[in-house]
Amino acid sequence: MNRNLWLLAICQGLFLTNNVTFIAINGLVGLSLAPLGWMATLPVMGYVVGGAMSTGIVAHTQKHFGRKTSFQLGLIVAVLSALLCCYAAYTRNFWLLVAATVIAGYYNANAQLYRFAAAELAQASFREKAVSLVMAGGLLGAVAGPNLAAGTRTLTEVPFAGAYLALAGVALLAMVLLAFIHFPPPPVRQAVSGGRSLRKIMRQPVFIVAASAGALGYGVMNLLMAATPIAMQVCGLPFSDAATVLEWHVIGMFAPGFFTGHLIKRFGTLPIMATGLALNVVCVLIALSGVEFQQFLVALFLLGLGWNFLFTASTTLALTAYRPEEKDKAQGALNFCVFAVLALSSLASGVLVTTQGWTLLNLGSLLPLGVTGLALGWLALQQRRAPAA
Repeated sequence: MNRNLWLLAICQGLFLTNNVTFIAINGLVGLSLAPLGWMATLPVMGYVVGGAMSTGIVAHTQKHFGRKTSFQLGLIVAVLSALLCCYAAYTRNFWLLVAATVIAGYYNANAQLYRFAAAELAQASFREKAVSLVMAGGLLGAVAGPNLAAGTRTLTEVPFAGAYLALAGVALLAMVLLAFIHFPPPPVRQAVSGGRSLRKIMRQPVFIVAASAGALGYGVMNLLMAATPIAMQVCGLPFSDAATVLEWHVIGMFAPGFFTGHLIKRFGTLPIMATGLALNVVCVLIALSGVEFQQFLVALFLLGLGWNFLFTASTTLALTAYRPEEKDKAQGALNFCVFAVLALSSLASGVLVTTQGWTLLNLGSLLPLGVTGLALGWLALQQRRAPAA
């Protein structure tokens, strides 16, 4: 481990502070401003739609300007979009809030590449642990995000406007830390050849499963997490309880990062992904058992834990699907898959929880979990046949 990895882990934590705060407040601010109740999570959806729209731009800036410059551009956008969100809250302009979160998606698309950059900052034998360590930096977001949302809720006369101002400060702090990280130069071969075509890379079974499992796992997590503050409010639970549930959810997401890399190295990617999938199923069963504070707390904690295993292992699996000179287009395609599913889950989250309720939302999440299970079984079968062939 080295200083660059630790600084990148802190930047990951500050990024998750932004994300968790957005999840905690955007649905509630959207609910207070939206013309119709089912539109409440459109600001959450805007964040991931903006990320999906930005993946191509980010891949271009990463390739031509390098990691550091691209990451810094993302943080500049984070500052400006947070200030625009604050202005939208003050003026009670719902559509401006949605537009601001779409713009913030550029930061989202940039920072989602921190986990891939981690693998480049470590030796080849340590890259699973490097990815896991940087993911563990999200623990900072687990603590800071919900507490930032709760502590700044009444900072100004407009609810949560102060939280958006605080997020601008968080992005500025990340810019300072990022300035001290040294990223390795791009591979020399990249200047000569871009490697295989994206279509050929994406047709590999390992890429298909890494992309689908990572995207669907993230989508289910987002589907349930984005709906939780609204569901708890409908059930009569105070925002302080929702903040506590989100805090423990994000702890579940990133605390395992200190040992997930060791587990992947010892047991392999597919068994760890299967374990994450099983934890997500248990989360749904607990959520279906009731709507008391305890059920929300335990279910969301297990949801975060399952997401960590599934997403960290799928990221590690994806590293085997492309060569160094292919990383920009391959990582862009992986992130686009994640953002596309996140956009759908963000919209579905608001629609289902406000029109059909928390129970149907959880039942619906079993479908993508089932598809993920089939994908893992298919790849395991492909890998078993390969040595025999």
